[in-house]
Amino acid sequence: MTPPRVFLSNKSLRRYYHELKKGDLFVGMLNLKSSEEYLFAELLDRGLQAFPPLLAQYLSRSKCLQAQVYEPYMPPHTLVVRDRHDLIRALNTYGEVGITAVITKQNRFNCGLGIHFWESLESLYRFITLSPQGPTGPFLYPFVLQPFIPQALDVRVIVLGEYWEAYTRYNPHNFRNNLFFGGQAQSYVLSAEQRDICQKVMQRGRFPYAHIDLLITPEGEVYLSEINLRGGLKGARIQHEEYQARIEALHKAFLDSWLEKNPGAQIVS
Repeated sequence: MTPPRVFLSNKSLRRYYHELKKGDLFVGMLNLKSSEEYLFAELLDRGLQAFPPLLAQYLSRSKCLQAQVYEPYMPPHTLVVRDRHDLIRALNTYGEVGITAVITKQNRFNCGLGIHFWESLESLYRFITLSPQGPTGPFLYPFVLQPFIPQALDVRVIVLGEYWEAYTRYNPHNFRNNLFFGGQAQSYVLSAEQRDICQKVMQRGRFPYAHIDLLITPEGEVYLSEINLRGGLKGARIQHEEYQARIEALHKAFLDSWLEKNPGAQIVS
């Protein structure tokens, strides 16, 4: 039986793509264009192992996928809007429960650039459908739709193995709390419930490490905003050098353990 192979670069994985077999391992982040994301399904079907796992990598790329997978952890009535029909259905759903102000998140935008506030869902519907730029408008489908939660606390949690750090992000002049555009950071102590939620969402998405954003309402309810394998460190205590070293140590520990279980495996760098 041919021993499994370990691929340590996207270049080597691409080179031997058609020779991949069940049990092979890829260590690192897959460098896929958005138009290539169908390869996640193909690689999973072929039995490729990966670290970080392929599910975590795909979730990190798509806010819409997160909204579907993590629906139980997100604010109630979080929806993925794929087309105008979904938007009309959302008008009925939100109207029935009395939701007016909403937030939209564009699927692949980061740093707060794809987050928009709307006084009502009807105003969003008018904007999209009456746009002169065509039936999809300037606001491309799909996107995530959520109720706007005023005065919610925005908490960023960094988890790197045994290392945990949390801090709040706040902007007194803008509902977007991103620290690159005027937000302020302050250290935060997680409660047992908040830490438990972080652990559960990491397990659900098979995240070995993560940047997790929590929304905490004035009433104390805790919701997941989003999760990613990587993220900015502005506002964090940990510095880039230590952060990178911890990531590399987690990768090395996984690879060493995997090689012990798979003697004779061939490493392809």
